[in-house]
Amino acid sequence: MFFLATILLFGLASAQKVIQLHYCSIDEHHLRMDCKYAVPPESPEPFCKYTQGERLFDTTDPDEEQHAPFKKRAKVRIFPGNNCRLLFKNLPDGKSNFTCNIKLPDSPVTASKTSVVEKKLLLPCSAWSVLLQSCSGLLLTLMTLPMLLEIHWL
Repeated sequence: MFFLATILLFGLASAQKVIQLHYCSIDEHHLRMDCKYAVPPESPEPFCKYTQGERLFDTTDPDEEQHAPFKKRAKVRIFPGNNCRLLFKNLPDGKSNFTCNIKLPDSPVTASKTSVVEKKLLLPCSAWSVLLQSCSGLLLTLMTLPMLLEIHWL
């Protein structure tokens, strides 16, 4: 029985994954990073955290403690649609690594993805840029079709 439970637990945990990391600047010094993830149907809400090596920017797990220097600079929240968002104030110049970690409660497995953010190459967040990067091709075509047809008729 224990063996079967272990297989089910690992099967469920291994199905969690980080699909995409998208980042942009809220202003020239503040970062917004969205971590799109997938978990099995009927699973509990996962814990999400952003790290840089051993340093913890912030987490939704109440059992983990945020790294002290980030208490007033970083905030992590989970939004509908399997999106974990990091807001990070005062992004340093140069390149910084950010890792999104997704873990189901009581699971030994963590899914993660890392992005390197270079401050000078960071694009501003806008509704259209976020929409265009997060929509599938078909949905994007359907959403922009009326606009494209209107331009054609001008």
